[in-house]
Amino acid sequence: MSTPHAHPSPGRRPSTSPSGTPLSQARETTEGTVYTVTGGDWDDVVQSAAKADDERIVVNMGPQHPSTHGVLRLILEIEGETVTEARCGIGYLHTGIEKNLEFRTWTQGTTFVTRMDYLTPFFNETAYCLGVEKLLGITEQIPDRASVIRVLLMELNRLSSHLVCIATGGMELGATTIMIYGFRDRELILDLYELITGLRMNHAFIRPGGLAQDLPAGAVDQLREFVKTMKKNLPEYDKLATGNPIFKARMQDVGYLDLTGCMALGATGPILRSAGLPHDLRKTDPYCGYENYDFDIPTADTCDSYGRFLVRLEEMRQSLRIVEQCLDRLEPGPVMVEDKKIAWPAQLALGPDGLGNSLDHIKKIMGTSMESLIHHFKLVTEGFRVPSGQAYTAVESPKGELGVHVVSDGGTRPYRVHFRDPSFTNLQAMAAMCEGGQVADVIVAVASIDPVMGGVDR
Repeated sequence: MSTPHAHPSPGRRPSTSPSGTPLSQARETTEGTVYTVTGGDWDDVVQSAAKADDERIVVNMGPQHPSTHGVLRLILEIEGETVTEARCGIGYLHTGIEKNLEFRTWTQGTTFVTRMDYLTPFFNETAYCLGVEKLLGITEQIPDRASVIRVLLMELNRLSSHLVCIATGGMELGATTIMIYGFRDRELILDLYELITGLRMNHAFIRPGGLAQDLPAGAVDQLREFVKTMKKNLPEYDKLATGNPIFKARMQDVGYLDLTGCMALGATGPILRSAGLPHDLRKTDPYCGYENYDFDIPTADTCDSYGRFLVRLEEMRQSLRIVEQCLDRLEPGPVMVEDKKIAWPAQLALGPDGLGNSLDHIKKIMGTSMESLIHHFKLVTEGFRVPSGQAYTAVESPKGELGVHVVSDGGTRPYRVHFRDPSFTNLQAMAAMCEGGQVADVIVAVASIDPVMGGVDR
């Protein structure tokens, strides 16, 4: 990376690494002095380890190691089989989503945020939309049916996310049966996503003001059938893993992080609840009407990977309880705010190509009302304006507190959107969990954190 400096400081010397290797060289150009800066991090680690008198070596685990979650790079200093130092290397999946949001309308933003943590798309969308709605001052105007469907989708998403965590974590331990069971059950949920939104992933279904469209015909019946199936399938995970002595021996006392460590590192979600603190934003700071639902917050007191597994398993049962309550609460009504200057798109339909514009609505505005057509055109091309200000909203994602800080300058596009992604924060605990343990236990500890790099790098 070369950066021109028109006025270099006199007598400036190239910076050097601890080993004395120059990290930047200066050369004069017509634009001024240019410093060519090179990285030295990995070389420094290797050289300092080589100079040590003991048997320590530095190992790169990832970013494509089969047992790391996505493109996560772990830099481990090991002595024999013991990890003496552990660090995370992130940034290999950087998509620039937060920056891209500044160049799209507020509604188009949902198409980006749904792709961050791609295993929890509905939580990303809900957190973002709650922030936009807070700035618009329409939080209380969101139709009840839209809020109930949002809760329904988020709890289904909590199930599917935990299933992936348990399935992939089991596979990394060699428990292939639990992996097969986990993905089997997740497919049932993805089929429901496809039925409701037209897509299995990256839905952009939750929009500022409500939802893209209502539940399609037959969705409620299929959801009730799914709940029955999952109630029958969930006990299988107990039989396979919960009391299994091999599984317990591999998980217990591995990835240990007590409540003090969680508070110091900002860890939330199952990591925090496995340390005994029943902190859950659905109870402590309710949103989308969560205060009206009956459910429990599971905790454990083991502070280890096994406790996190137990917490996630019980959370799946509680999510099924909430889904059932959502289905009972569904009353006929709109799924988008009444204000037509915000309500877009509220006229979509599920066609052979997936979710798209409702042809009936297009015929209506193109054939009967020039004003409606003009308004629709401006709303689609320019978007609605959001009053100046900033807002922070947070939801309880399957991995912990997912927060969004939304800033508006009064325009049709966000001035700045920043996410507090739980995977990013929770990964800070990796060193505390792994140092002093075995190399093989690093896999277990990272699996119990359940990081998704799409959310970490953004």
